Amino acid sequence: VQLQASGGGLVQAGGSLTLSCADSKRTSSNNAVGWFRQAPGKEREFVAAISYRGNPTTYADSVKGRFTISRDIAKNTVYLQMNSLNEEDTAVYYCAVAYGSIAADSPSRYRYWGQGTLVTVSS
Repeated sequence: VQLQASGGGLVQAGGSLTLSCADSKRTSSNNAVGWFRQAPGKEREFVAAISYRGNPTTYADSVKGRFTISRDIAKNTVYLQMNSLNEEDTAVYYCAVAYGSIAADSPSRYRYWGQGTLVTVSS
């Protein structure tokens, strides 16, 4: 599995970004995929995850109602639409492929990790 996260950048508070996680080895189509993030000086934390069929999905409380995870099986890509961004969303965002097919929020449930993409939200 080779995961490539992209779409990060600098955005003003209140703005939006869409992250993409492309699986070039096409091995995640039967697995859940999750997004995690790590802010400077903090532990890596769960953001959102999507099951292999697209449902169910699960979100961290801090992003519910603002972020939406989706996947395009044909393109082997998972997206994270992020709206109403605030400074607390500043972090390196990582995508990961789970061992199983159902969305999970624990990093220990994930087998493959991609390189991160940096999201910086300015006030």
